[in-house]
Amino acid sequence: MRAVFVLVKTEPGHTTAVANRIAEVECFSEAYSISGQYDLLVKLYVDDIDNLGRLIETQVHSIPHLRETFTILTFEAFGGQR
Repeated sequence: MRAVFVLVKTEPGHTTAVANRIAEVECFSEAYSISGQYDLLVKLYVDDIDNLGRLIETQVHSIPHLRETFTILTFEAFGGQR
């Protein structure tokens, strides 16, 4: 499995609703509200990276009040958990 991070921009006032819907995505791990250009940082674990685009399109972009995403692929993890 590979970790994928997705930065999400929502319509004002809808961050919690969007986060709750993203939590229903089958490969969802966790989500954080963040400051800056985006509203949420979402962590997904995917088995098949080749289908990531379709997953983002069908399961994430279809969520109401979601404006924009920026997906970050990961390659290698360093360090342990704290």
